[in-house]
Amino acid sequence: MEEKRFRRVIENFFCVHCREEVRGDGYTNHCPACLTSLHVDINPGDRAAECDWPMPAVQVRRDGKRGFVILHRCDGCGHEKWNRAAEQDDRAELSRLLI
Repeated sequence: MEEKRFRRVIENFFCVHCREEVRGDGYTNHCPACLTSLHVDINPGDRAAECDWPMPAVQVRRDGKRGFVILHRCDGCGHEKWNRAAEQDDRAELSRLLI
């Protein structure tokens, strides 16, 4: 069984959905303006996914220990992944998707 390992990759990027310029910190995995991610990883930071499709945020929930968490769903293959919300994430977007 393959062991999951986090690989911190510091990258800046332009959001594939809203074109916002995003300054990465090595933990950034989605756009703070529209919350869209990109399906590039199998394990966090490995850039091993072949899909490379947008992963819009489809749901937000509160997690007692982690604050808000965001469910991203890939438009290409349907893969779903929960990710922590960041301090700089747009609160109106988080609220709009809150269950």
